[in-house]
Amino acid sequence: MPRKKPDNTAEIGFEEQIWRAADKLRGNIDASEYKNVVLGLIFLKYISDKFDQRYQELVEEGEGFEEDRDEYTYENIFFVPEGARWKNIAAAAHTPEVGKVIDEAMRLIEAENDRLKNILPKNFARQELDKRRLGDVVDLFTNVQMAEKGDTRDILGRTYEYCLAKFAEAEGKNAGEFYTPACVVKTLVEVIEPYHGRVYDPCCGSGGMFVQSTEFVKRHQGNINDLAIYGQESNPTTWKMATMNLAIRGIDADLGKFNADTFFNDVHKMEKFDFILANPPFNLSDWGGDRLKDDSRWEYGIPPEGNANFAWVQHMIHHLNRNGRMGMVLANGSLSSQTSGEGDIRANIVKADLVEGIIAMPDKLFYSTGIPVSLWIISKQKAQPGKTLFIDARNMGTMVSRKLREFTDDDIAKVAGAFDAFRNGTLEEEKGFSAAVSTEDIAKQDYILTPGRYVGIADAEEDDEPFEEKMARLTNEISKCFEESNRLQEQIKKNLEAIGYEL
Repeated sequence: MPRKKPDNTAEIGFEEQIWRAADKLRGNIDASEYKNVVLGLIFLKYISDKFDQRYQELVEEGEGFEEDRDEYTYENIFFVPEGARWKNIAAAAHTPEVGKVIDEAMRLIEAENDRLKNILPKNFARQELDKRRLGDVVDLFTNVQMAEKGDTRDILGRTYEYCLAKFAEAEGKNAGEFYTPACVVKTLVEVIEPYHGRVYDPCCGSGGMFVQSTEFVKRHQGNINDLAIYGQESNPTTWKMATMNLAIRGIDADLGKFNADTFFNDVHKMEKFDFILANPPFNLSDWGGDRLKDDSRWEYGIPPEGNANFAWVQHMIHHLNRNGRMGMVLANGSLSSQTSGEGDIRANIVKADLVEGIIAMPDKLFYSTGIPVSLWIISKQKAQPGKTLFIDARNMGTMVSRKLREFTDDDIAKVAGAFDAFRNGTLEEEKGFSAAVSTEDIAKQDYILTPGRYVGIADAEEDDEPFEEKMARLTNEISKCFEESNRLQEQIKKNLEAIGYEL
């Protein structure tokens, strides 16, 4: 008997269904521009569903308050005016006006909700957007049925993140502006452990660090209301994406009133934080360092004008409170560079006993670059004063495509477990993977922080196969390879002869 086809597009794989439909809809529109169309539609469906849920509750109460705006804002739900409700969009799905209907819905929602002013995309009526395919995507969203699937927020939140990742893959080298791979973010979060308190990301992209922080709290049976989220982003489009991404997750965040350059317009200038998580742009050269020579943030040395790596490090240290802990992604050059005063800055940070750990990550984790990166773990209150944990994870991870590697949950657990053991004094060092090193020993290495210098090389596995047996086996394998090579060579000759060529 054939398996019954699910009548619910919210089944497992819904995210992929949306992506496939969106990819067809894209046509000739550039991925970097088109992602705002898809993500905007996901967000519109989310706020519509949340509104409808509350609307039905008020109707059932029978007090006539279902159109009272305060009944929604009180519950932290966006008010959706009559003309912007999803039923109108669904009804217009297969008409030439569907784009105009969506654009108008976005305008009406912004007018009713100050938090969304100038945030939502309003480019659905554009001529190059295929209205038939747009209607198909609207149908997909219309058919999402939540009654048996739990909170809309979970389903559409996962879809938003999934599409972010797919757009990052499509954009390649430009993806770093808005997306950090989830496995990298999760590694930082599992090591930093933001259970409660104030969490900050000074270059927050689309908000992935915040999403993973709240997921961490949920996994450990905490309350996400115990986290206060602060962030900043300079790219206006990315800043809007972050605002939508966090709203769809029900995360209340302060990302400033607008996008802004963190170095020149620090919107949280007077704040200190319990946890900082960040993936700043790698080796940013044009960051304006020549105009910030006397900045109070440069406690450990003036960062070079041609590279912002240690400007980001010091900006974040400056914003840590006296018990704060931070994790950030940096290009590997930051571990050993001695040029333009970077070696001195790094040495001063180590001497201040701030570097709790360094994790060397494998290559090919990012859509934007194939180079390996390192994770810096910095703490104002180290559990093991005078020591730094070095982790060499370069040989970990699993290739999921020819160009992309995934750091698996088991990999993350091994790294995070090493930090837990280090902090509670039970670490058993593993040659080739982990080492707890004193500041004095780091000084002997000129304050270079490359983990490979400290963890050594893993012992080779013992080979107990007798020499004669091994040689017989290898000789047999080589012989088979030669036979296959000869067979292929003869086949190629025959194919060439068949088209009139001879070797």
